[in-house]
Amino acid sequence: MPTDRRNLMVRGALLGAGLASAGIAPVAAGQGTGARFPSKRPAPADRRFVSSAVEQEIARVSRMIADPEVAWLFANCYPNTLDTTVRMATVDGKPDSFVITGDIPCLWLRDSAAQVKSYLHLARQDAKLRELFRGLIARHARSVLIDPYANAFMEDPSAPTALSWAKADDTEMRPGVAERKWEIDSLCYSMRLSHGYWRATRDAAPFDMQWADAMRAIVRTFREQQRKDGPGPYKFQRASRQPTETLLAGYGTPTRKNGMIHSGFRPSDDACQYSLFVPANLFAVTTLREMAQVANEARRDTALADDAVRLADEVATATAQHGIMRLADGSDVWAYEVDGYGNAIFMDDANVPSLSSLAWLGCVPADDARWQRTAKAAWSEANPWFFKGTAGEGIGGPHQGVNYIWPMSLIVRALSTTDDATILQCLATLKRTHAGTGFMHEAFEKDDAAKFSRDWFAWANGLFGELILHIAATRPRLLKMPLDGIKV
Repeated sequence: MPTDRRNLMVRGALLGAGLASAGIAPVAAGQGTGARFPSKRPAPADRRFVSSAVEQEIARVSRMIADPEVAWLFANCYPNTLDTTVRMATVDGKPDSFVITGDIPCLWLRDSAAQVKSYLHLARQDAKLRELFRGLIARHARSVLIDPYANAFMEDPSAPTALSWAKADDTEMRPGVAERKWEIDSLCYSMRLSHGYWRATRDAAPFDMQWADAMRAIVRTFREQQRKDGPGPYKFQRASRQPTETLLAGYGTPTRKNGMIHSGFRPSDDACQYSLFVPANLFAVTTLREMAQVANEARRDTALADDAVRLADEVATATAQHGIMRLADGSDVWAYEVDGYGNAIFMDDANVPSLSSLAWLGCVPADDARWQRTAKAAWSEANPWFFKGTAGEGIGGPHQGVNYIWPMSLIVRALSTTDDATILQCLATLKRTHAGTGFMHEAFEKDDAAKFSRDWFAWANGLFGELILHIAATRPRLLKMPLDGIKV
């Protein structure tokens, strides 16, 4: 994010004011049960979207959690997207779902798809949720057709951007576009949303001609950004003191074309140092194949499916050949970014897709030796964006800067491991670093969790809910274990 969002740091006496702006009252953590942990949800009449299935799931899972503070966090965080970010309408007689990120009233393709993921397993039994998903899939399709290079969109497709930091960008800003940072993962999340809904419901209603046109635009855009025949149509520059906010000469640093897809920006919305961003290329391979499954099964569109699979196979081969590197200790790992000339960066960023998230995303097997080496190195001093302090340890990134840990990294680590001790340590850290707010944040300072960014960040809240659901389904005994004695 630009400077406006980098400055959303909350501390001390400002904490209450920051929370009040989102309609949330702070509460001291660790004070007991019942009235000592009052709900931080909006009043029922003020909730943007209500699902009976989600309410039942909150009640069911909360009964499984022994720690009252963790149960309180789950009940606040899990429904946060529905409670506060969903705007339902109709377009051409069909549902339209506009899902904002939280404190920014725009739809990010990535965030919106990730925010609703933890409700997918309930969609088959809840007609209202199916309407939400149908509307969001349609909104994604229309957005991609407006501009497949954009990462964020306005609710009104005819409106200019309302984001102050994007108004002067040197790029082709079309009506309806809020920000035009080219990120491979934005289009991947649209395909993942479609596949998740199809797999959960077998409901073919959203997969109409508009959807197919959007999927063809995704394949076309990925091919353009292989840059085999030139730099392609996308160019972006922004006047900023932050080098992560703009691209060198509008295109990024030079690359040797090798079949991988170029990305201007990472899922943090920060510029890539080298444009061949490995986690997003691996995610593209996986989601292209998922989209092909939907095209085949829901539409019998073999031409679209075959085209997507051919591209996935090509990118997979290229990434396997060019996306690896060796660390100083000789470990063979996935690189974070490469340039095709033999130069590579090893680091990891909390935002997903990341190297740490590859197994959870289904891009590599969880027992893959290279990924395990990579994830171990990412959670260590081999990663310049790994921080350890008195408040906790975890991965951050350039977006919020040195010494700031993202709860998202802890959640993804817990979702990616089968080690009980690691899961409990991550859960204990999350419990101790919400600064009494009852919600997850974008990032917190490694030695003082009261210094944090974004008191209304729905993606992180949804991920926390997803983690608790995952533990309840796979290791319910861990929800009965005390967390207060666990060192973080």
